[in-house]
Amino acid sequence: MTKGTTMQVQVNTGRGLQNKESLDRWASEFLGDSLSRFRQDITTVEVQLSDENSAKKGAADIRCMLEARLTGHEPLAVTHHASTQDEAFRGAAQRLLHALDHKYGKLDRHHQPGRETIRKEPAPESPL
Repeated sequence: MTKGTTMQVQVNTGRGLQNKESLDRWASEFLGDSLSRFRQDITTVEVQLSDENSAKKGAADIRCMLEARLTGHEPLAVTHHASTQDEAFRGAAQRLLHALDHKYGKLDRHHQPGRETIRKEPAPESPL
């Protein structure tokens, strides 16, 4: 995947949740921003949102599963449960970011030629 290429985001809902165009758009923008430093490595992110207890209310009954399909590697999947769609989605996104940091951090220790590093230069210290 080349720089600047947008990764594809597919949103699927089930068990009492409805998918709307606004959810698709928001999920694509949010994941595009959150995972931007991995854009060269991710081709697709599949989002699965479901209400685990659709008839009953519970503390953490909304489930979000994110599966990132990676260039040259096995897919990476994470799940997060929360009381709202937003919390479940954001929690899963944080878990995916952590998993990608872990995976590509290991690969960076054995730096692959032609692959940009995800490590950033430390910010200059404040003169104050």
